[in-house]
Amino acid sequence: MTAPSPFRLVALRPEDAHLWLDPAVHTYVTAMNYPRSTEAHRIPLWRDHIARQGWFAVGAVTRVSTMDALRPGLSRLRIDRLTGGEREILVGVAYGYHGARDQWWNQQLRSGLRRAGRSPDEITAVTADYFELTELHVHPLAQGRGIGERLLTALLADRPESTVLLSTPEVPYEENRAWALYRRLGFTDVLRRFTFVGDPRPFAFLGRSLPLATSPESVSRR
Repeated sequence: MTAPSPFRLVALRPEDAHLWLDPAVHTYVTAMNYPRSTEAHRIPLWRDHIARQGWFAVGAVTRVSTMDALRPGLSRLRIDRLTGGEREILVGVAYGYHGARDQWWNQQLRSGLRRAGRSPDEITAVTADYFELTELHVHPLAQGRGIGERLLTALLADRPESTVLLSTPEVPYEENRAWALYRRLGFTDVLRRFTFVGDPRPFAFLGRSLPLATSPESVSRR
């Protein structure tokens, strides 16, 4: 008999952002190994995203012991007041929204496709009706346990858009957990080796049709 997972998924609602936003951004910065100063810049951006059409977010939470809760950084992940659980922390987050022509990411993608020689009709076909997978991150303490796939399948369940698009940093031979997850779930290349304004790293745009073939688990709405 399979043991129950110690992690469960919860919907992160806009009206509760004052409870989950700081832990979510802290998880993101930790997972990406960014400087802590990044948090101050990201929180306002994530608040702006919450107001966009079709925005939806899912979090992965788990319970920690009293001793674990005292470890450096873990107190920033506490979301007890949101979940009603005892000593629960947020260890994963995923969110996105309906893509639109007036959004910066959309404009960057269309610019890259034009420079790659795509025709106007091809660019319209790619960007006409998609869900932008904006963020998907799992805290290092919880990586390697399938949480990313659970978050992604729950996030994309019942979406009205025809496709989902994302951008992710290029890595040699696509050898990291993010690339493995996206390839496993059927994401294919839309545009490779693209450089965003203000970021020297090369990125890849990936996409796939919706819905996903996998069945998502239920997400707690409390």
